[in-house]
Formats: sequence, structure tokens, C-alpha cells
Amino acid sequence: MAKLLSLACFRNEGWHNLSARSHYPSMPSYPKGEPGTTSSTAASAVNEASNVTGLFSVHGMTCSACAGSVEKSIKRLHGIQEAVVDVLNNRARVIFHPSFVNEEAICEAIEDAGFEAALLVNITNDNSIQICRIQVKGMTCTSCSTAVESALMALAGVVEARVALATEEANVHYNPNIINHSQILEAVDDAGFEAILISSSEDLSKIDLQVEGDLTDHSMFKLIEDSLRSLPGVLELHTSLEVSKISLSYKPDLTGPRDFINVIQETSNGNLKAKIFPGEGGRRDAHRNKEIKSYYKSFLWSLVFTVPVFLTSMVFMYIPGIKDLLDNKVVKMLTIGEVIRWVLATPVQFVFGWRFYVGSYKSLRRGSANMDVLIALGTNAAYFYSVYSVLRAATSKVFEGTDFFETSAMLISFILLGKYLEILAKGKTSNAIAKLMNLTPDTAILLSLNDEGNVVGEEEIDSRLVQKNDVIKIIPGAKVASDGLVVWGQSHVNESMITGEARPVSKRKGDTVIGGTLNENGVLHVKATKVGSESALSQIVRLVESAQMAKAPVQKFADRISTYFVPLVILISFSTWLAWFLAGKYHAYPKSWIPSSMDSFELALQFGISVMVIACPCALGLATPTAVMVGTGVGASQGVLIKGGQALESAHKVNCIVFDKTGTLTIGKPVIVNTKLLIKMVLREFYELVAAAEVNSEHPLAKAVVEYAKKFKDEENPSWPEARDFVSITGHGVKATVRNREIMVGNKSLFTDHSIAIPAAAEDLLAEAENLAQTGIVVSINGEVAGVLAVSDPLKSGAEEVISILKSMKIKSIMVTGDNWGTANSIAREVGIEDVIAEAKPDQKADKVKNLQASGYTVAMVGDGINDSPALVAADVGMAIGAGTDIAIEAADIVLMKSNLEDVITAIDLSRKTFSRIRLNYIWALGYNVLGIPIAAGVLFPSTGFRLPPWVAGAAMAASSVSVVCCSLLLKYYKRPGKLNSLDIGAITIETSSDPLIIHED
Repeated sequence: MAKLLSLACFRNEGWHNLSARSHYPSMPSYPKGEPGTTSSTAASAVNEASNVTGLFSVHGMTCSACAGSVEKSIKRLHGIQEAVVDVLNNRARVIFHPSFVNEEAICEAIEDAGFEAALLVNITNDNSIQICRIQVKGMTCTSCSTAVESALMALAGVVEARVALATEEANVHYNPNIINHSQILEAVDDAGFEAILISSSEDLSKIDLQVEGDLTDHSMFKLIEDSLRSLPGVLELHTSLEVSKISLSYKPDLTGPRDFINVIQETSNGNLKAKIFPGEGGRRDAHRNKEIKSYYKSFLWSLVFTVPVFLTSMVFMYIPGIKDLLDNKVVKMLTIGEVIRWVLATPVQFVFGWRFYVGSYKSLRRGSANMDVLIALGTNAAYFYSVYSVLRAATSKVFEGTDFFETSAMLISFILLGKYLEILAKGKTSNAIAKLMNLTPDTAILLSLNDEGNVVGEEEIDSRLVQKNDVIKIIPGAKVASDGLVVWGQSHVNESMITGEARPVSKRKGDTVIGGTLNENGVLHVKATKVGSESALSQIVRLVESAQMAKAPVQKFADRISTYFVPLVILISFSTWLAWFLAGKYHAYPKSWIPSSMDSFELALQFGISVMVIACPCALGLATPTAVMVGTGVGASQGVLIKGGQALESAHKVNCIVFDKTGTLTIGKPVIVNTKLLIKMVLREFYELVAAAEVNSEHPLAKAVVEYAKKFKDEENPSWPEARDFVSITGHGVKATVRNREIMVGNKSLFTDHSIAIPAAAEDLLAEAENLAQTGIVVSINGEVAGVLAVSDPLKSGAEEVISILKSMKIKSIMVTGDNWGTANSIAREVGIEDVIAEAKPDQKADKVKNLQASGYTVAMVGDGINDSPALVAADVGMAIGAGTDIAIEAADIVLMKSNLEDVITAIDLSRKTFSRIRLNYIWALGYNVLGIPIAAGVLFPSTGFRLPPWVAGAAMAASSVSVVCCSLLLKYYKRPGKLNSLDIGAITIETSSDPLIIHED
């Protein structure tokens, strides 16, 4: 878990020397550092090389099936991390590892699929790409989101653009050397929508401060600006005196907001005070709340005018006295009732319904049609026919027309109500993010330390003012203010809100804590290591946000339909009106079918309007994204981070899971359980020599040896003899010269290669270790085998039960490991896995995954190490154990934050539940339109006399979108499979005797 939460923003870093493995093939390989280096240093060395992102033009695609073929052809290549094909703009964006594949091979794969390909952009460093998040207002259906996406992708410098209808947001990856976010906002505006910047990459270390006090002294303010600019780490400074705001961009490693506030107060001699600008970070919620209030206000006002229109046309006409009053003539045949309805319906049509005119204009201007067009056409047909009717009545002595003012007014009111309820429901789909963001406490207790490190004072401050290397005090019952390292104290911390782990985790000096978690029973002093946008909480929020922006492949179905939906509905509506009109004109049906208040033209018009307003493209567009949003949010709350709709869709099809062994099925913390000395030697001296050779390695087995050797030393961090001529033999072991003796530590093959005979006693112990699912390590001194160590890596609690549950779910389990066959088979038997592949190198693991895929399986790979990364990328779904390496986590589609195997089942079950919800949404959305349109067109009218008035059709249309969103919201009540509740998977304690079994042989 700590490894996951030390990530710097789930970044897109690549592999370096992935094929190299550490000296033991029996365990996952980790980067080896120089003497004295830490694992983080080694990891940074691994991450020196970035992934390569290539943008390719692909010509010849005509539909999403073509895009799917291209995507599949690219992903079959070894070393492909991600491939996204945009059929509308004839582009493919591919993230790949240059050590395995190059641009030419990708082009060839596309051409082999039957399309033309060429490289457009090659971005070798993903750090040069920036991301901006934009609120897009005015989108009503998938045709709108597609139009925005196309407009953004057409911009030079835009690498990727994702537009989410459910959240009304766009996530744009762009090259700042070619384009800036202002130009991106302009492109959205030009496409006919309103764009508001929510955040950009530049905001990650940016703060807005509000200055309080007398700002009329410009010389003082200039002095403050100069003082702030002179601070180390300040990059940019902008001031807005009108709102008393100072905006600063800075490097969080060097400075922070508390320094800025202190400088302002000290420079002004206390005359000015500063605080973080109100509302910082709440812009997205502000936009949504504003839109909710706008629709609510419009609906209420429209209701004020619509209710009298409804009463005068539908109710009062049946009440004697009032009916006579309303039927009184004003001018010729124009009645008082018609005038009242005209006056009241006009503001509803052109004031409260103005937004639909604006949306229609923008949609038609860009050459497409959306729901606004349908609403505008339907209400205009009813309104302007009514206007024609009353004007003709006012100029004729015999004409008795019928108006439909109630139709247009009630249509608009019901649609406004539907949009209000829809936005309200859509806001609830992102509650998971809101809950995560609210975990951070409002205040923190900052400790002041003297030069000796002793506490000399404490102060309560805004938690947003905590800076790196601050020491903060966490009292019992308080939330941890930032990610950090415990420097004093002991307690238990509840991390369930972040990891989903129900049990409090013990924390003492040297342990890491996560911001937003709850301290339970002791006082802790914590040194802040990651603050603001670098914190684990911020990273998780960004990952969940990104996942909710990513489209599931099934969304392409709705996108295809939306392209033709509105034009088709308009055609059906016109055909309906024409068919009924001609049928009435030529007496194709009895006159008794025509209501007394209408003629055949008006009856046909009502049918045509009903068809136009009942059709709902919104329900189709919301079917997938709302379910994905809720599903990913629920996953995050369960400790399962799902990176988007693609991962969700693939996971629900999984019927084969490939498990790595070490760190996945086992806990990944090997311990020495048996030592056998084959020469006369003091055990302390033996372990001193072995530890001196192994201390330079980062391999888990080497760490286990060094850790055990510490038991023979009195110091907490002992020093070891100098190891000269250190050599690491990849896949075999190490050798070094310690105290003028040649020490070799490794597996059997190391000694075979160096022509060192292994005694029969050592062979027997190695065989015995393998049978016990242990790993044997041979040690030689000056060319003579001196001893054998047996290392055990215990199984994770519940591993056997998890494999059993997967079998009951008809999911095949396979274990692929770099360990020897004996140990691998022993572990497999213990957990109940029948198919085993041992002594596999990283590329062989990936090949096994591809072979399974070729056999027709949908494969998930579960792993934690660097050597699992190729297989994680090759699999349909890569699942990384949260305690694994940064690279494994980056390569995976799903991150299991608790590192518990039970979450593999949770991830698959959640994805299945989510996609059953998506299918239900589509059945409802499609069924509604397939049944609703014919009924609105009057297919039941000849046999039953039932017809759907336009205002009822409009209400049904509004209800369909709300029902789809509410159906998705039911996922919030997801509970993991009941079989998992009986598993007791918690903290694992490894107990070993203080002394291993020691046998001396002469």
C-alpha cells in the first residue's frame, strides 16, 4: 500500500531495462541499486526513460468496427501500453515502450489490418504534455459531446480529447509548445458551447491568496510583490487589486502558501493579512449548483404561466359560467380564453424556452441536430399554428379554430423539470469524488522544533497551509492532514476511507501515513512528505476523475445511433403528420375519429408533434457514462481503482486469470526459516559475510538475508564489512570479495556455471525446501559450499478460498512465476491451481497471456513487480497489487489498493454488475424510443382510440433520461459477493524462531 501511495500522480512513466532480472529467478525482479542506495533511488533509475506516445493518421476507416480492428491489431504487438482510435478524425494515439516496439512496426500492424497509416507526432517525453479540464455547458446528447470532441481533436497540438456528457466536462491533453488552454477554450466556444476552465496542469502548484487590509498604498503592494518574487521556488505572480487577489505558481519542494502569507504580513508590518482565496477548488460544484438553480428557477417561473394556460384549456372549459366567460368574443371570432392563453404561453415559449432556441442554433450551425432541435421544432409547430389560428379567428366572422398553446407551454415546463431532475441525479453520480475530496481535515496542528529537534511550540493552522517537511501533530480522533512519515509516537490509524481496509493499521516511527485517514488511539508526530496535488488523496481523485472521463467501448453504440437519431426522428415526425393529414383529407378514416375540438389537419399536427418530442437521444447518451461514473466511484470506495470504462468492460468478460506468485499469491516478504552450515564456522561470522555480499542488492531475497543477519548485531542499523569486486549475475546470484574471501550467494545454476560442486547434503536440503514451497539459497566461501539457506514466502490469507470462489464463477486460474518448478508446484497445490508455468522470464509471461488470448480466453493478469509489467500490458485486464512497484501499477488497468486477493473477485463482480446496469439502461432507452415513437405516431388510435397528447409525450421524454440516471445510481448500493464476507483476510503476522535450524557437518 505504501508503495502505491508514494506515487507522484499515477504518472505515465516508462520502463527501463525491463528484461533484466535480479539475480534470483525464483522471485520477482526489482531494480538493483549501488551500495547504499534505497529502493526509491533504484526505482527512479528505472523510470528514467519515459513511454513514447505516437499520434498516427489512419485512413480507410468507415465505422467503429474498423476502429476496433485497428485497435486490436495494435494491441497484439508486444510493448503496447494503450491504443485509442478516433474514427471521426482518422487518428490513433498509441502509448508504447520503445524497447519492445517502434513506430514502423505499429504502422505495419495498421496496414496489415487493411488501412493506411502514417506517423503524425512522436512525443518521447510525456512530461511535455499538459492536461486541462474544461466545463462544457450546453451539451444535451451524445451528438453534442461528439461535436466538441471532433472540434478539439482538429486542433494542432491536441494529443487527446475526452468529452463526458454525464459530467459535462472535457479532458484535453495538449502540447503547450503548440497550443495553450485559452485557444482550446475558444475552439469549444466556436463549436457552439460555453467553455469554462476548471483546472490545468499549471494549477497543480498554484495558489490564490486574498489580501485583507488597506491596499491604497501602491508602493507597499509593489514591495510585497518584489518580496514574494524573491522567494526561492516562486515561478509566477499575478495580482488582481479589484478583488484583492494574488495568484502564485511555485515549486512545492522549495516553498509554500504559509511562506507567502508570512512574507505579506511581515513586509506590511502587520497592516495586511492574507488567507487562501475563498472557494478555491470548488469551481466544478459551483458550476453544477448554478445550473441546477437556473433550471429550477426557470421551471418554477414557467409553471406560474403554464398552470393558468392548462386550466383555461383543459379544466375551465368544462365549468359552466367560467366557460361562458372564456368563450366571450373580443374581436370577431377571437375569444377571451384564446387571448389569455396566447399572452401566458408567449413568455414560456420565448423567455423560459429561449435556451432551446440557442441550443438549436448552435447545433445547426455546426451541421448537426440534437435534442434542442426536436424541442424547438415541436414547440414552435404547436405555438405558431396556435398563433395562426387566433389571428385567423380575429380576422374572420366564421372561423372557429383550436389553439395548442397549452401544448407548447406544458412541453417546455415538463422538459425543464426533466432537465432539473436529470442534472440533480447526475450530480449524485460523482458523490464518490466529493466524499474523497472532503476527507482532508480543515485544520492541522503545526509543531515548532528547535535545532535539536525538540518541540518548542504548536499552532493550529489551515490544513491547506501545510508544506513539505513540516512536522504536524495528530491527536486521537483527528484526521491526518497530509501524507507523511511518523517521526514520533505510536497509534492505530483507520485507513478504510482510502484503501477500503476495515481494520485499523498499526503505526510507529518510520511508518508512512496517508492524508485523510483517521488516527484512533495515540498521538503521532508526522513529517509531511507529500502535500497538495502530490498527496495520495489528490492522486486517487485525479485517477477516478480520469476513469470517469474515459469512454467504454460500448459507448460507441450510442455514439453511432446519435449521429442519425435526430434527423431520423424529424423525418418520422414529418411522415406521421403527412400520413395522417392525407388520410384525413381523402377520408381514409371515419370522421368520428376526429375529436370535436379539432379538424383532420390539427389531429395530424398533434401526432407529428408527439413523435418529435417523445424521442429522447439523451437517455441513450447517458446509459453508459452514468453507470461507469457510479461504478468507478463505488470501486474507489471499496479499495479497487478502476482506470475507466475500457477496464470495466473488459473485466466483466474475464474467464481466465493469470496470477504471479511472489507478492501476489504470497505476501512478498520472504523470511529465512532454515540455515544449514556445511563447514565449521560461527553463525554470526557466516551471516556477516553473506550480508556484506547481499547488502548491495535490492532483491527481496537479498533483503531477507540482510534483515535476518541483523539479529546477530546489537545495533539497529549495523555496518557490514566492505564488499569489493561486487558482481550481480542476472538470474543467478551475486559474488563479492569480503575480508579477502570470495563469497558467492545464489541458486544452483550459479555454482554449476562456476564449476563448483554441490554436496549431496546440500542437494537434499534444496529438494526438501522445494517440496515445502521454500526457496533454497546456496552460499560458498572460497569455492567451497559453506551452507544452504531456506527462505519461505508465506501464502496470503484467504488465497485458497479466493481461487475456489473463482472456480465457482467459472473463471480459470493459472500461476506464472519465475520461481523454480518445485516451489511453484507446491504453492499451486496449496492454493488449488492446476495450471502452472515456472522459471518464466518477463517476456515469457507476456507470451503466455497472448497464447491464452489466442485460445479464446479473455485474460486478466494479477501481478506486483516490474517483471509483471509486460504481462499486465498484454492482458485484456491488468490488475496491480497496491503494494507493488510504481511501474506495475502504471501498466495496470485496475489497482487493488488493499493488496488483498479478494479484491480480484470484487473487481470482476463490480464490473459485471455495472455492465448489467448498462445493458438495462440501453434496454430501457431503446425500448422507450422503439415503443414510444409508434404510440405517439398513433398506431393504437385506430383500434383503441388512444392517442398521446404532445405535452404527455414531452413529460415521458423528460422522465426517460431521469429514469436512466436513477437506474445507474442504484449501483451505489453495491455489496461485494456474500462469499467474500466469510473470508478473514487481514494483517498477516509471520512468526519465526529466533534461531533457525542449524546443523553442523564436519
